[in-house]
Amino acid sequence: MKCPFCGCEDSKVVDSRPVEEGNRIRRRRECITCLKRFTTYEIIESAPIMVIKKDNSRELFNRDKLLNGIMRSCEKRPVSLNEIENAVSEIEQQIENSLNREVTSTYIGELAMDKLKNLDEVAYVRFASVYRQFKDINTFMDELKKLLNEK
Repeated sequence: MKCPFCGCEDSKVVDSRPVEEGNRIRRRRECITCLKRFTTYEIIESAPIMVIKKDNSRELFNRDKLLNGIMRSCEKRPVSLNEIENAVSEIEQQIENSLNREVTSTYIGELAMDKLKNLDEVAYVRFASVYRQFKDINTFMDELKKLLNEK
């Protein structure tokens, strides 16, 4: 593993532990040359998942894209980064467990909205307004009414 500080290719593992229900391994490493420590994560490589977009184009599933979308909807809200990471990991796990190598962006969006509804209602409405592309205030109000009726 290449040291991010000095570029040396040699490092030793100081600590290793499973994270995210054993789906990843977190390793603390120490550079042999500069003695600085850094963290790496090891994940199981799986078959790629293709996302079918609304215009029927296809692209590889991008965890970071989902993470950024959820983080944007949670800006200035009392939702921790850990909660967001866990939600994204759970969504990713659901997609992988579905055994479909192709999933629609609609399916991913619905999974994200389900997670956000439980995390923070304001973040949920923010995400829904972008995801569902509200055209006017009435569609926005309809979504709010649905949310209130579920309570």
